[in-house]
This record gives sequence, structure tokens and C-alpha cells, in this order.
Amino acid sequence: MLGILGTGGLGVVAGPAAVLGAEQALQVPPLRVPVDQADGMQRATVILDSYSYTPQHLIVQAGKPVELLLTSITTITPHNFVLRDEAAGLSIERDVSAGKTVTVQFTPTKPGTYAFYCDKKLLFLPSHREKGMEGTLEVR
Repeated sequence: MLGILGTGGLGVVAGPAAVLGAEQALQVPPLRVPVDQADGMQRATVILDSYSYTPQHLIVQAGKPVELLLTSITTITPHNFVLRDEAAGLSIERDVSAGKTVTVQFTPTKPGTYAFYCDKKLLFLPSHREKGMEGTLEVR
């Protein structure tokens, strides 16, 4: 399995941290997303697995664009990425089918701490968020 580390102009590099379900998640330190010196974009890859995001805590700079590659490593279960805070001007909801990658771009303007999560669920079962599929975007 992969852990994720940021790099300069290349986006991301895989590291040795294990990726586990939310109830077994390792304590992974927050990822300070680097700013690409060529275009000013903050880029990171977020892995969507069974009820977890890795990394689950991202730190970005306000006023600089962010590009997240959302990569699902599940084989059947679809997930999504929801990040909503009207006061901060954040309104993102993207579906990520099993085994697929999608890109989201946004520019956070207001410093603060914002939750992102998966709100998918099957009838009569807890949502993925209720099972622990939630993370934090920290804007400084």
C-alpha cells in the first residue's frame, strides 16, 4: 500500500506508510501541500479506500490554487469527496468510481479548518462518513 508525500513540480511521490481502513488507520502526520514554483498550484494526491482518505489531513495556503487528484483504490465501492462551507466559498462534490481518478481544483480564500467526507451509503446502512471516511483541510 502507499503513503503520500508532496514534491515540487512532480505532484506526489509514494512513501512506505500503510493504508488501512478508518478504524485501523495509522496516525499519519498532516500533509503540508507544497506550492509548485512554476505555476503556484498546490498539488496532492488523496487515496480513497474502504472508508478512509490518505492523507486525511491536508494543510494548504489561503489564496493559492489547490489541485487534488482523488484516486479510488477500491474494486467495487464508489466514493465521493464532499467539501462544503458556504462562508468560506467552498462547494465541492465529486464522485470517484471504484478504481478511477478524478481531479478537483479550487482556491481556498478563508483560513480555517474544514471537513471533507464521503456521503455515500447503502439503504439502511451507515454512511461512509459515519464509518469514518472523513478528513480535514486546514487553510492557513
